[in-house]
Amino acid sequence: MELIRGLHNLRDRHRACALTIGNFDGVHLGHQAIIKRLIEKARELDIDACIMSFEPLPQEYFNSATAPERLTRLREKWCALETTGIDQFLCIKFNHWLADLNAEDFIKHILVDELHVKYLVVGDDFRFGKGRIGDFDMLRAAGEKYNFEVVNSHSHCLDDERISSTIIRRALAENRLDYANRMLGRTYRICGRVAHGDKRGRTIGFPTANIKLHRHATPLSGVYAVRMIGLSDTAINGVANIGKRPTVDGHNLQLEVHLFDFDKSIYGEQVCVEFLHKLRDEHRFESFDALKDQIIKDSEQAKDFFAQQNQTEKQ
Repeated sequence: MELIRGLHNLRDRHRACALTIGNFDGVHLGHQAIIKRLIEKARELDIDACIMSFEPLPQEYFNSATAPERLTRLREKWCALETTGIDQFLCIKFNHWLADLNAEDFIKHILVDELHVKYLVVGDDFRFGKGRIGDFDMLRAAGEKYNFEVVNSHSHCLDDERISSTIIRRALAENRLDYANRMLGRTYRICGRVAHGDKRGRTIGFPTANIKLHRHATPLSGVYAVRMIGLSDTAINGVANIGKRPTVDGHNLQLEVHLFDFDKSIYGEQVCVEFLHKLRDEHRFESFDALKDQIIKDSEQAKDFFAQQNQTEKQ
């Protein structure tokens, strides 16, 4: 899969494509079904299959404070899309120019002049252009005018509920991890680079890998049994806190992971953390000693969870 950062990086080989447009936050089973359909049509027409998305997401551009929590950052989205067979990922910077572009110019300048699109898959509720006046019917009419096919992506359901990033966020926030994972088609994970922290955990025998989240909010909060991927051929079990660490007067959202039976230096490593089971909510403790006592309990609960999981897998 080729990453194209911005319209100015389009080349002749990128044009005349089969295209879908959207946030693709989470790259869930609904997204995957759209992508599969797109690729099948692209192969039939002997053209490339392309996804167009935006950074920041439009909702984040207009009001970052009220924008939904991200399921996936750009790098995480890229990793998820790499496994789908998509040929091109066109990531366009959402800025004042794009926000001010009317629907007709979006079609003519981007879809027709820049991409020479031949086949377009979007939801029938897709909106675009300044004031969000562009819709599916406008695209279908444009397709007839400019000679490209426009089709509805259709909704995909799980247990009679439409699969969507919104529903997955809600499920994660409500501690329905299994349901969220079923909609995602995989275990929910957060990826990032291990950075230096304040090293408070070392003073109480619980060193942590600190992972900067680089997002304004996350649907998860609290303490979880987790496993970390990316350090070796096998996942490493641990316990993690995701939140603002109120006991030490923290202000920034942060993910801290204590790995069991592991003592190597991993600063700078790119890792992924899978969230398997919530142990408790995050809250402020009266003292650092009280926090230490709770961390001991959290670690034991997480180890018990993994022991039960291993026992179940053996049966």
